[in-house]
Amino acid sequence: MHLHREGTPTLLLSTAVVFGILFALWNWPVLPNALIILISALLLIVLGIVFWFFRVPARPFKADDRCIVAPADGKVVAIEEVHEPEYFKDRRIQVSIFMSPLNVHVNWYPIGGTTSYYRYHPGKYLVAWHPKSSTENERSTVVVKHPIHGEVLFRQIAGALARRICTYSREGAPAQQGTEFGFIKFGSRVDLFLPLTAKVDVTIGQAVTGCSTVVARFNA
Repeated sequence: MHLHREGTPTLLLSTAVVFGILFALWNWPVLPNALIILISALLLIVLGIVFWFFRVPARPFKADDRCIVAPADGKVVAIEEVHEPEYFKDRRIQVSIFMSPLNVHVNWYPIGGTTSYYRYHPGKYLVAWHPKSSTENERSTVVVKHPIHGEVLFRQIAGALARRICTYSREGAPAQQGTEFGFIKFGSRVDLFLPLTAKVDVTIGQAVTGCSTVVARFNA
């Protein structure tokens, strides 16, 4: 396990602020010792949570062209047939994964192929499980075209706490299943839009692991 590069500015700033406060508390004490100890412990816990948020776990992965793997850690909060208005403009199976602030926030390619579409959309910061967050929040949309099974769309959606979506995909670039394509800071959500013929393997409320859990299988 290592720390993600997107966390460098946040981690440096957080560490400087926490240790600056600790230095002041212990060198110019104006509070009772018990309260200084309590505040110090809380600050170190918060700093530990920030470091934990930017963790990148080592996950061995073997690509499988028949499967669509989870693009993120989290909990499945929606499985439904919907109209996808941005790219396909037709009916698709939407599978939504909610990422809490304690989840790993790396995003992985759910299938392999070529990136055929990428768009970033500025927007609002509704809570990530809100039905309108998929179309009104800050978000990035990526479509990967598999040479056999066609296209799958996945969308990174900012939540109420998230203020930055990082997407490394670019149109025309290769996409390798199970490799990193982005990162979202703090609470957020990732939506998958699958062909109607896909067989969904997850259920509502199920916890999934990015680049490990099989979300669906192509019917071919």
